[in-house]
Amino acid sequence: MREDHMKAVKEIIASVVKNNINLVAENWLDEFILATDQSAQLVKVFVMLPRKTGKLPVAITDDQQEALHAAGFGYIRNWTIDRLARVWLLAGFDLGDKELFFSTINRLFLSAEVNEAVALYSALPFLAHPEIWVKRCAEGIRSNIGSVLQAIMENNPYPSGNLDEAAWNQLVLKAFFTEKNISLIVGLDQRANLDLALTLIDYAKERWAAGRKVNPQLWRLVGKFINAEIFETLKTGLQHYDQIEQRAIALAISASGYQPAKDYINTFPELKLALADGSLNWNSF
Repeated sequence: MREDHMKAVKEIIASVVKNNINLVAENWLDEFILATDQSAQLVKVFVMLPRKTGKLPVAITDDQQEALHAAGFGYIRNWTIDRLARVWLLAGFDLGDKELFFSTINRLFLSAEVNEAVALYSALPFLAHPEIWVKRCAEGIRSNIGSVLQAIMENNPYPSGNLDEAAWNQLVLKAFFTEKNISLIVGLDQRANLDLALTLIDYAKERWAAGRKVNPQLWRLVGKFINAEIFETLKTGLQHYDQIEQRAIALAISASGYQPAKDYINTFPELKLALADGSLNWNSF
């Protein structure tokens, strides 16, 4: 994201924060921002912040929401004020010295309780030196805490913009395992890849073998990579007579260049019609 664009987003967030806290809390935050020893004070301020701001849902004006939505950060409206204020605090924190900056923020990660961890991972798109947080993000994917995983996986542009393919694939697979909202993963379609598709197909086979359903969004990540081998698996899914799964597989095949799969779908009149009239899309599931 361009630096001037992110600066504008941070300014909107600052105005939202100030509209949601009282003057005492605002003055307290301003004192920290003007302090010469920010590095020494950050842990204390970060931990104490909810006591100053409260924990109510964020109130956002229509103009602010429109601007945030246009910038890709409209999801902030679902946060609480302490989470947003912590993110804003970290977004404006930059010591100039990259190593000192990393060690200071990393201390927060190492000692964070759940709500603090949620704010820290939510702040990843806004932190200075985005390249130094890749390992920390990848480590966060191994968490077993649902709200922490949501902060990393859902409505967060940092992973798709910074993780390597292996870590990205692990994020997506973990999202399926832990039943997160797959449609909220930023960059899902753009970062689809063959290794991920093959891994997800194996996962689908395991679900079928256990008599369990497969999240229809899984097939979204398979469509572009359909070949003869993958097609055999899709035929198995189409023969399960689960209408949702059939429709998802049909939609995946429509994104494929593999003609035998397209021809096969045409033998299912209902699926052929659904694809032809345009009523089928990934938001349908």
